[in-house]
Amino acid sequence: MKTYTVDSIRNVGLFSHGGAGKTSLTEAMAFLTHATTRLGRVEEGNTISDWDPDEVKRGISISTSLVPVEWRDHKINLLDAPGYADFVGEIRGAMRVADLALILLDASAGVEVGTEQVWDTAASANLPRALVINKMDRENANFENSLSSAQTTFGSAVVPVQLPIGAEKSFNGFIDLLSRQAYQFGDGKDGSVTPIDIPADLADAVETHRTTLVERICENDEELMMRYLEDDEISVDELRQGLKAGIADGSIVPVFVTAATALKGVTFLLDAIVDCFPSPNSAVANEADGNDVTLTPDPDGPLAALVFKTVADPYVGKLSYFRVFSGRVTSDSHVLNTSKGQDERIGQLYVMRGKEQISVSEIMAGDIGAVAKLQVTGTGDTLSDAQRRFTLPGITFPHPAFSAAVSPKTKSDLDKMGTAIQRLIEEDPTLQVSRDARTGETIISGLGESHVQIALDRMARKFGVNVELGLPQVAYRETISVPVRGVEYKHKKQTGGHGQYGHVFLDLEPLPDADFEFAEQIVGGVVPKQFIPAVEKGVREAMEEGLLAGYPMVNIKVTLTDGSYHSVDSSEMAFKIAAAQAFKKAAQQAKPILLEPVMHLRVTVPESYMGDVMSDLNGKRAQLQGMTPGENGMTTIEAMVPAAEIQRYATDLRSITQGRGSFTVEFSHYQPVPPHLTEQIVAAAKARVEAHA
Repeated sequence: MKTYTVDSIRNVGLFSHGGAGKTSLTEAMAFLTHATTRLGRVEEGNTISDWDPDEVKRGISISTSLVPVEWRDHKINLLDAPGYADFVGEIRGAMRVADLALILLDASAGVEVGTEQVWDTAASANLPRALVINKMDRENANFENSLSSAQTTFGSAVVPVQLPIGAEKSFNGFIDLLSRQAYQFGDGKDGSVTPIDIPADLADAVETHRTTLVERICENDEELMMRYLEDDEISVDELRQGLKAGIADGSIVPVFVTAATALKGVTFLLDAIVDCFPSPNSAVANEADGNDVTLTPDPDGPLAALVFKTVADPYVGKLSYFRVFSGRVTSDSHVLNTSKGQDERIGQLYVMRGKEQISVSEIMAGDIGAVAKLQVTGTGDTLSDAQRRFTLPGITFPHPAFSAAVSPKTKSDLDKMGTAIQRLIEEDPTLQVSRDARTGETIISGLGESHVQIALDRMARKFGVNVELGLPQVAYRETISVPVRGVEYKHKKQTGGHGQYGHVFLDLEPLPDADFEFAEQIVGGVVPKQFIPAVEKGVREAMEEGLLAGYPMVNIKVTLTDGSYHSVDSSEMAFKIAAAQAFKKAAQQAKPILLEPVMHLRVTVPESYMGDVMSDLNGKRAQLQGMTPGENGMTTIEAMVPAAEIQRYATDLRSITQGRGSFTVEFSHYQPVPPHLTEQIVAAAKARVEAHA
């Protein structure tokens, strides 16, 4: 593949609700530009961009795939991103390096939940957008309905630049509104079209939509607007340049029509990408002195490249995908990872086409490439020159919403699990791993159940590590509900030589505002001072395992009030044992109860779903704290909810709100468990102990 100048490069991300045809459109573009010699199909699992076995198995995109194609002496880097919310980390990575977000709509469905979400993400990134109404040959395809839903949802910037001729099985052409030229699709597989006259029944629609488009273009150019108002003729080339400027600044969102699997309308879209979509532009970076600087995409400028994706391969090693915003990266060179402050050696560089690695000697400004076996570099890191150091803004990933406990199936799996999980996290920064110190469980957190499950399937396939998946144990605690006084325990044991003697009296009382407090009221040295720390240590150790279900005990004040000792047989160990036994005896009398963690939940949903969400929360023993209206018809509901009730809340909320809701959760406090639930929790804890006995 030859080297292209910045002006001849287009970085286009393909985004949509799941199933709108991004991968099929990518495949069509690759085929029509002769990047491939056969047209793959998602259903057959042989597309260039869905090459991962998990994608083939499920028939969906799971990770972003890079497919560069060449058209009219331009290089178009297509970033085929997943369409499902669980893989939003991949979507954000692709948007960070794209110069335009090409958002697809299913012609039979119009705007869907995922369409809104990728639009909002692109808008937050201030990324130019264009829409493609795809699957125009599908049953129930309706261009006007899809266009109307897009304009209603996204505003008046959305304007068609072409109209379809026919729909469903009779979708056989389109009209270019700027040139007022109609085209009919050919019968072959080359995407060719034949110029025809505009059908009479579409003449009025053409003029109406063209007038809107021309007005939108002229609004952004004072000179064009004056000429338009004076009825001075504006050439098609001038309008096309105005369209390009409007797309770049976001004031125009053009709408195209395609039927990707039938190769219809794809060549016109490729032409539009070359003629009207923005080429790589400047980027803001942070210099070593802390000042921001604007970098132009100059191949002779200082190096600044951002790693936006990492693939962990058990054979090749780590493969890092990067975009060069300034300068160039060359094979067999050294760069500085400014995010980590460490040197990296650059080996062989590649241009990726799906899973195919095309060796190249350098990657120029504006282009996207990959390199294997970087030592310290991860997703979101900047590669720069050691002499002039720049750090580019990284990628903001969402917080995990679902957690699962993973346990190895065999001893062999245990030995390899830690390393394999670390490789997974390198590949997918939206995954997090932690260890519960109390239960010893390894916890993997992700954006949803399917996200975590697919990650673990990938771990089994790539690294041969098989694990079992389950919900994490809830971190219950135990405490006492009434005070008790003067509970005595004497530890006395006589053996051959020295014996053991420790004797204590303890008071216990509930302590709502602290986990634990120890006090002593010893008078006259009945318990010598050197043994008092041992008494506290014995109490603390006894509190580690509660009396009801074995959970740690908290919120207790313990006071040592009396006792006795033996001048020869008393020891720290004896008093520690006596204190532990006295505590257990006293706690039994103090009416122990179970405590459960309560989480502060903030749920942001469209107003239309508020009733359903609140009803669901009431069924989860939630205590509603209030509601705050937000922007775009969204409302945030705040509630206190027991942790045990919301372990699968990511799935529940997605189901209730059709994916439109989001939430954050953080620990708030502990509260007593209702008696009828205490019995179930205690029984489950005993069953766990017996199972591991």
